Amino acid sequence: MSDKPIYVTSPLLPSLDDFTAYLEEIWEKKILTNNGDFHQQLEKELCNYLKVPYLSLFTNGTLPLMVALQALRITGEVITTPYSFVATTHSLWWNGIKPIFVDIDPETCNIDPAKIEAAITPQTTAIMPVHVYGKPCDTIRIQEIADKYGLRVIYDAAHAFGVEVNGESILKAGDMATLSFHATKVYNTIEGGALVCHDEQTKKRIDYLKNFGFAGETTIVAPGINGKMDEIRSAFGLLNLKLVDKAIERRKEIAQQYREGLKNTSGITFMHDMLGVRHNYSYFPIFVDADQYGMTRDELYFKMRDENIWGRRYFYPLISTFSSYKGLKSASQDNLPIATKISNSVICLPIYEGLETENIERIINIIGK
Repeated sequence: MSDKPIYVTSPLLPSLDDFTAYLEEIWEKKILTNNGDFHQQLEKELCNYLKVPYLSLFTNGTLPLMVALQALRITGEVITTPYSFVATTHSLWWNGIKPIFVDIDPETCNIDPAKIEAAITPQTTAIMPVHVYGKPCDTIRIQEIADKYGLRVIYDAAHAFGVEVNGESILKAGDMATLSFHATKVYNTIEGGALVCHDEQTKKRIDYLKNFGFAGETTIVAPGINGKMDEIRSAFGLLNLKLVDKAIERRKEIAQQYREGLKNTSGITFMHDMLGVRHNYSYFPIFVDADQYGMTRDELYFKMRDENIWGRRYFYPLISTFSSYKGLKSASQDNLPIATKISNSVICLPIYEGLETENIERIINIIGK
């Protein structure tokens, strides 16, 4: 066993010298927050990089979800997935909205559009899908359903930084899309996030909502909150934006190495790249078939831990099993057989720019045994 743990991810970090130079500029100006120069610059540069018209920065990735629901005045019921990080559903609860869970597609782990229509009721106002592992949802089919029933669509794109389909940003789908820039993500600002929208007026409303509702020194136009990103993390984000393409390329190499190394391991399956998609390789999930592999997912998971390899069971358990939501009719396992099966079989393997080839080979060998 190696003495040094191999974690599921490691943060992308800019040069300390480069970051110190930005900090010196912040110290000189003495402006730490409230829409400073670095904040404004990062919003512009992210719009250019991500090929989106309008983007508003936030202090974390959960607040954009909460503000999106406020900005679009969503109420009643929202159809969503049980297979995600809890923030997706928590954002609904915080807005007094009832989540309605539908099952997922076994190939992509995303919400299954074929299950959405049956879950729509007179109280349904929106759909909140997740681009799980950065794999694009079937945005065309979801939009067709939304248009048919007059529903809004808010995409939780926390995993989907830089993902494109046929050269177009996945973030342009739906009414809004949210991003997370948490330290564990492909691109990070230590903590942070963003909300993408399509027009200037909506961007203005979002900016009011994330800054207490201030539209001027003495004018409050909405019951907003404090969701602003500060100058220090904005500067960090500007530097990381210069590094992220190289990091994604390295992640792609690691994904290819895992696929090649595990392709003949009975009972272990994994995802492949989708045609026409620019992936960001944010995660590398494998799925364990206990009957074929000869070991359950949890047995493999803890065996890896014994070897100091800290994969993660993303996403286990399902959100629908947590105490806040398990009483909902839609949270029943009978309603979510595919999500339940996948949740009980998944392990995300370590993947990050600095992961060394010898450690990738070690992980493959341990799983192969």
